[in-house]
Amino acid sequence: MSAPTPPAIVPERTALLAMDFQNGILPLAPDPDALIDRVKGAIADVRAAGGTIGYVRVAFTEDDWAAVPETNKSFAPAAASKSLHHEDAGTRIDERIAPEDGDIVVRKIRIGAGSTTDLHERLRSRGVDTLILTGISTSGVVLSTLIDAADRDYRVYVLSDGVADRDPEVHRVLVDKVFRSRAHVIDTATLRELLPSA
Repeated sequence: MSAPTPPAIVPERTALLAMDFQNGILPLAPDPDALIDRVKGAIADVRAAGGTIGYVRVAFTEDDWAAVPETNKSFAPAAASKSLHHEDAGTRIDERIAPEDGDIVVRKIRIGAGSTTDLHERLRSRGVDTLILTGISTSGVVLSTLIDAADRDYRVYVLSDGVADRDPEVHRVLVDKVFRSRAHVIDTATLRELLPSA
C-alpha cells in the first residue's frame, strides 16, 4: 500500500526554514557539500514559487552566556567555554545559501527555532501556516522545531534529504518513524512536484 500523496503547497502561505546551516555546525553533517546543494535547490524552488525563506542560527552575546543556568545540560558547557559568539565566523550562515533581501533571519540561544526568537510572530504576520523544515541536526533543531510547530498547528513538511545528523541511526529513526506522525516527510524532488509550476 503506497503512502498518500502529501497536499499541494500554497507558496504564499509557506516558509522554508534553513536552520543552523552555519560554518561551525555544517562540518558535523555527513557529506555537507551535497546537503548544502540540495537545500540550495529547495530554497531556489520555494523562492521562485513565491514562498518565504527563513534562516535560523544559534549564536550568543556575552549577556546570553551569562544568563544560561548550570542546570541547562545542552547550553551550560557552551556558555562556560564562550563558544558560538554571535560575531564569530562559525556562527555565520554558509555563504552558498546566504539570505537575500526580504528573507526572515533570526538568532536563537536554545535548540528550537522559535523558543527564544520572534520567528512565529514574523511568520504569522506574513500569513504563513505551512513550514518546510531543513537543518542540522535532525535530533536537535529539526526535532525541536517540528514538535513546536505541530503544537502551533502549522502544516509541516520535513525534507528527508535536507536534514542531517552526525548519528545516522538516530537520523533514520526520526525521519522514518518519529516525524511521520507530525509532518509530511518528503524529499527535495517531491517538494518540486508539490509546488505550483510557473
